[in-house]
Formats: sequence, structure tokens, C-alpha cells
Amino acid sequence: MDDFRFNKIAGSVLSALLVIFGAGTLISEVYPTGKPYGKDYKEVKIVEVAAVDAEAKADAGNAATSKPIAELLVNAKVEDGQSAAKRCASCHSFDSGGKNGIGPNLYNIVDKPLGSAPDFAYSGALKEKGGEWNYDALNGFLLNPKGYIAGTKMAFGGIKKDEERAAVIAYLRSLSDAPKPLPGK
Repeated sequence: MDDFRFNKIAGSVLSALLVIFGAGTLISEVYPTGKPYGKDYKEVKIVEVAAVDAEAKADAGNAATSKPIAELLVNAKVEDGQSAAKRCASCHSFDSGGKNGIGPNLYNIVDKPLGSAPDFAYSGALKEKGGEWNYDALNGFLLNPKGYIAGTKMAFGGIKKDEERAAVIAYLRSLSDAPKPLPGK
């Protein structure tokens, strides 16, 4: 092998190594690893958590100031609730004997124990909550799912309007062979 051919091969190998290591260095400079906020990372995270906690407390306060569900259900219309619940259909089914989706089937949900749909993997937080899906529980959960049951897997932000939430609960009540009596009756 002549010297010129050896130099071309050696130059190619060295160039390839330079590109590989140079690209790695360039990438690590453009996309640094480690703490994204530098040395003050923990302080920033604490502030973010505090802001989220304050928002959750504010939402919980809103639940306390909304009208009682018994008052809201008096004028709630099932048709309005069915229309509003269409956005829930991407995760839940509403048919008798319907399959679970991303969320559990909601047929006959009123007064059913929390976390009781067969073959559905509920979050630990929902299982631990205990109780039943009575009207007050449905109202609180639909207002702010993560505020009502911290740690729930439900990603929905809630229904903030009292009348719309009551209509959805009236619709859920109607999804039964024997609808449960309204509260106070």
C-alpha cells in the first residue's frame, strides 16, 4: 500500500471520529442534560408546586360556594345533560352492559360504589376514597376531578357551570332501569 492511500484512509477515519465526537459535543451544548434551571432548580420546582396547590385550593373553595346539587337538579334537563355529556363519550360508554373505554362505563352510576366497574383499572386514590357516587359525590367530582380525588387518572378539567354539571348528573341519573330518587325526595 502506498503512502498516499494510507493517508486517505487514516484521514477518513480521523474525520469520521471528529464528526462523531464533534456532533456529540454540539448536541450536548444545544440540548444540555442535568438540571434545566441550573443551580436554582429546586427553588423553581417548589414555587411551581405551590402555585398548583394554590389553584387546587381555589377550585376546592369554588366547590364549597356553588349551590347544593339538590337545588340545581330541580331544574336540570336530561336532554341538556345528554348533549353536554357527548364530550365524555370519547372516554366513557353510557349503554347498559357497555364496555369500559379509557374511563369506566357510566350506565347506572348513581349510588354505585366508587371504583366498582368490573375489569377497569382505577387509580389507587379513587379506590381508597371509598363511598358511593351519590349526587354530592358526582357534583364534586365533575366540578373538579383532581381536586375532589387527588391522584385520579381522569384528565378532564371539570364542568365549572353549575347548571351544566347538574344537567349531566340528571342525564347520568336517567341511565338506569330504575333511576334513583332525586335528593330530598
